[in-house]
Parts: sequence; structure tokens; C-alpha cells
Amino acid sequence: CGCPPLPGIGMAKLLTLSILLSLLVLAHTTRSPDCGGILTPSGLSYVAQVSKPHAETILRQDLMASTVPDLFLGSPKSSGRNPINSVKVTELSLSLIPHTGLRLTIDVDLGITPAPSTTKVMRLSILADLHVEMNPEGNLELVTSACKPTIEEMQSTEETERHSGDARCQQTPICLEVSKLLLLPNEQLISLTAQFPITPSCQVQYLPLAAPVFSEQGITISLQTTFQVAGMAIPLPVSPTPFSIPELVSSSPSHLTLAFSEHFYTSFFFALETAGAFNMTIPSPLTTATVAQKITQMGSLFQEDLPVILRAVLRSSPRVVLEEGKAALKLFLTIHVGAGSPAFQIFLSVNADISTGLLLSITDTRMTISTAAALLEELFLPTIREEVPAQMNVVLSEGIFLPHVSSFTYTDVSVVIHKVRNKTFKLLPAMFDLKGTQEQCLPPGSRINQSLLL
Repeated sequence: CGCPPLPGIGMAKLLTLSILLSLLVLAHTTRSPDCGGILTPSGLSYVAQVSKPHAETILRQDLMASTVPDLFLGSPKSSGRNPINSVKVTELSLSLIPHTGLRLTIDVDLGITPAPSTTKVMRLSILADLHVEMNPEGNLELVTSACKPTIEEMQSTEETERHSGDARCQQTPICLEVSKLLLLPNEQLISLTAQFPITPSCQVQYLPLAAPVFSEQGITISLQTTFQVAGMAIPLPVSPTPFSIPELVSSSPSHLTLAFSEHFYTSFFFALETAGAFNMTIPSPLTTATVAQKITQMGSLFQEDLPVILRAVLRSSPRVVLEEGKAALKLFLTIHVGAGSPAFQIFLSVNADISTGLLLSITDTRMTISTAAALLEELFLPTIREEVPAQMNVVLSEGIFLPHVSSFTYTDVSVVIHKVRNKTFKLLPAMFDLKGTQEQCLPPGSRINQSLLL
């Protein structure tokens, strides 16, 4: 209409744009990985190996009440409507298709009885292409993109009668849920994003940032760690350097590699600090009477002889430093010295910076962290140097759950700190086992050799 703009509209638009940009920047900085993992081709072979008895159980349940024509349309006419009375998986393999997904190959021998006292064997072969997607809820899903079933009659002569489907046969019963034949169904993939307890009020959760990447190196997934305190997600410090999973050594025999950045550990201790886990009360051999011998004003503050108590609080967030071959935790404490209970009266406060080594080990699916001897050159040296690591070890004794899916556990883990491309990580060679009854189906020694880069 040619009217001049109303006063303040331009400023309002500018303010709105600034808010939107700040939100975009915040989203970008908070959606960055601090850990991740790579399942190598040899690890994939292990998953296929342990899935074989599982697939046979599922197929037996699904097929024993079926007839061959029920598998898909156009099966051999000679098979008639004879029921399937035996199912044996003879081969199950998984292979990588770089930049695409996985190829699942299954061979199944089906025993049918066309007439009394006679048995005929049919060979069912399934070739399926799978990929992993991330659904709107943020969970990973294994999806079938193509499926080709083939069935042939195994005769005593070299001649066989064969019928095969094509990629459109995904709608046949055998292809509808082919991914459930693996021991990593979607229900277990969802368990990757479960919340795991650290303390009664603090939980950890690993969230995938995108669908995994498939390459000749393996299946790579980037994860972001979030921590909740009292049911609320806490804002974590922004990592000063970007994190990327280091490339694997081609000669490495490991089946699985987990990588944790230095920022991951700092965030872990920040979450414990937010939960109040590091507010420590430290006993002292001193009393108000013994202190009054050197500080005469103490006599007027306390009429009776009371034990002196040290209360340590963090004045700044803890920091974890990973170096080649070692890890250290730096604590920035304020020590309040006082007496009296329940009314605690402070008569002295001192700052104390403590540096202590970190020791890591793996038990089941937990990483256990403990502190070594503290380095401290301050007042009340003996008491603080001994009590601070001891009380921290009580807090850390439960450890932190590693990213994992249900039914799998870690064993035989050793820890090595390794530096890659000027970025520091922690290396944990380990073994990967199945839990529970699935272990009974495996040959002796069936397990995954795992490396964890932290």
C-alpha cells in the first residue's frame, strides 16, 4: 500500500532471526558425537555364527506347520501339499555391501514326507539385502530392502528341480520378517538407546546421531552421550575439539571397536558433580581444642572440645586428561574446615587442587573407574590425600554401562590408552560373548575380540 513500516518491526525481525540462529548453533553444538563404535567384518561373521542356531529355532517354529507351497507361490508341483517335518540351517553368512548395507545368505534343508516311510529333502536358499535406518523415535531399525528365496528338490541324482523368486518376493511369508533370523532383531537394537543407571539419581543414555555407515572397514556408528539427573537431561560442556572414530589398523584381529573421547569422561564426571556425588565429608584427627593451641580465637568460637570435620566441595567442574599411556583426573576443591553437628560452623576454607590417576577395567557391560593415589601439596595433606580418592572410589565403584545391546556382554578386557591423529583415546582389547541360554548353543570359545578406544 506504500505505507512506511511500523516502528520496531525491523528490530523485531532482527531479534527473531538472532534467536533462530542461536538455536541452530546450540543444536549444532549439542548434536555432536563423543563416542562410537565399529563392528568389523570378522565381528559380523561372529554375529552370523551365533545367529545360526537362533535362525534354525525360528524357522522350525514357522515352517514345521507349513507345506512347501506355503513358502511362496510357484513352488515345485512335485512337492504337493506334504508337510515339512524337519528344518536344518546348513549355512548362514553375513557380508558387507559398502555404502549400502548387509547381505544375508541362508541355506535351509527341509525334510518332507510325501508317502509313508519315504523322506524327501528340499533346499531353501534365501538371499536378502538389509540396511539400517533411524526411525523418528531415534532408534535403529534393521530393514529388508530385497529378498530372493530359492527352493530346489535335492535328489539322489545330480538333477534337481528348482524354483526361485525375485526381489518382489519380499511379500512372501519367508521374506516378510527375514531380519528376525539374526540374533540382533529390532527389539535388541532398541535396547542400545536404553537408559542405564549410574547412581540412584543419575542415568546415562547413548543416542545414535544417524544411521550407521557401511564400508569395507565395517559398520560405523556415531553416538552422543546424554546424562539425566533426577529425571532431567543436564546440559553438558561443549567439546573443544570434534570427535571422530579413528581408522582401524588393517591387521587388527578385533571384532568390535568402541571409541570414547576425552570429552566423554569429562562429561561423565560433570554429571556426577551435578548429582552431588562428590560432596564429601572427611574426618580429621584434630579437635577444636588442639586447633585452639595454634589459633587462639578458636577458644571463643567453641565452648566444648569438638572433632574437626573437613567438607570438600567442587568449586569448578572436574577435568579428565588422557595422555599416551595414562589418564588423569583433575579436581578443583574447596575444603571447608569446621565443627559442630548438625549446625556445622566453618572457621577456615582453603582451595585444594588434586590430580589423581584413573584406572579403568571392564566387568560384564560396565566400565569400572577407580582413582589412584592423589597428588596434593596443601594443608591437611595426609587426610585429604587418602580420603578424597577413597570416597571417590565408593562413588565410582558401580562404574558406567558401555553401549551394548541385550544378550551380549564383554569379557577378557585389557585397557591401553592410545593417541590417534593428535586426539587421545582409550584402547580396550576385549572379548564379546553372548549371555544366558544362547551361550549353550555356541561351540567352545565362540566370542568376539573387541577393542575399545576411549
